[in-house]
Amino acid sequence: MNPAQQDPEIRTIEAVAAPARFARGWHCLGLVRDFADGKPHAVQAFGTKLVVFRGENGTLNVLDAFCRHMGGDLSQGTVKGDAVACPFHDWRWSGNGRCTEIPYARRVPPLARTRTWHALEQDGMLFVWHDAEGSKPTDEVAIPRIEGAGSAGWTDWHWYTTVVHTNCREIIDNVVDMAHFFYIHGSLPTYFKNVFEGPVAAQYFKSGARADFPAPEGQPTMLGTSSVASYYGPSFMIDDLTYHFEYGDQRTVLLNCHYPIDANSFVLQYGIIVEKAPGLPEDAAMQTAVALGDWVKIGFEQDVEIWKNKARIDNPLLCEEDGPVYQLRRWYEQFYVDAAEVTAEMVDRFEFELDTTRPLEAWNAEIQANVAAQSGTAEAPA
Repeated sequence: MNPAQQDPEIRTIEAVAAPARFARGWHCLGLVRDFADGKPHAVQAFGTKLVVFRGENGTLNVLDAFCRHMGGDLSQGTVKGDAVACPFHDWRWSGNGRCTEIPYARRVPPLARTRTWHALEQDGMLFVWHDAEGSKPTDEVAIPRIEGAGSAGWTDWHWYTTVVHTNCREIIDNVVDMAHFFYIHGSLPTYFKNVFEGPVAAQYFKSGARADFPAPEGQPTMLGTSSVASYYGPSFMIDDLTYHFEYGDQRTVLLNCHYPIDANSFVLQYGIIVEKAPGLPEDAAMQTAVALGDWVKIGFEQDVEIWKNKARIDNPLLCEEDGPVYQLRRWYEQFYVDAAEVTAEMVDRFEFELDTTRPLEAWNAEIQANVAAQSGTAEAPA
């Protein structure tokens, strides 16, 4: 027996296996433009394989990837008309899940049906609905339209995709984790508040500039950021993010979304659009989006490095200045149980504002010490 288990004064880490069930809700599979080339596309998600294709009628369809005839992989097939043709025997499957034609057969078997996934094209993205109970989405869980997306005053999406080999709860925990913004991302949080209600979990965040992280030579000085980031359901976050520069503000919308591959891996995607400055050419505006997106990319890569090496923990030991981790996980649980088992405490409104007084005292002292060390004026230890 582990000696630590015999000592009641030693905290042990508790963790059960990640749930085999996948969250109920809308999941973004990526940008419409990446699926709209008239070819079938494979997507590993929800413990299975999907095929996404656009037929001649212009609709994007999502089906189970494996043909119900002899198991051929439809994502290796061909789009023919409004159907995807299996590469094995050319059975044609339409977007409604019906086999519409078997070229060598007199008739199609009445049971020639496959699973079709409820799909949505919105703001340049493709969403798919998942529910273990098989229910359809309601207006209550709708993904809101995004201001600026597709409009002339904003850029197009600049998009990133990476696979993360851990359970997707790790990324959800970030909603309430103020302190990691200082230690991992180089921010200086000055305001932090969470509001959970129904299927939405919001984070209100303000950050100041850090004197120990000066802007690169020739780059404008950033004074801080303001952010309202909200998860709409279990996997899709919209962040109205404003960068405050010495010359003025830069409004952006940052998306942070994911879908599970299996219980222990997920596809992380994030993208950004930027409001164009008056008179700024399109290519220059996109350069701004790329630059800010690459800055965000650094932060996500820092997160991924932590997730790759950390332990799964169901009983985190928290201090007074930590956020409402347990309340967030209780909110998140609503997507993993049957709809009839969702309790009031999972969805009732909950608000929590962190007191930043003590963190800012400690962090500003650390910043001053770092600046002194960088300038060579730090006092030698006694």
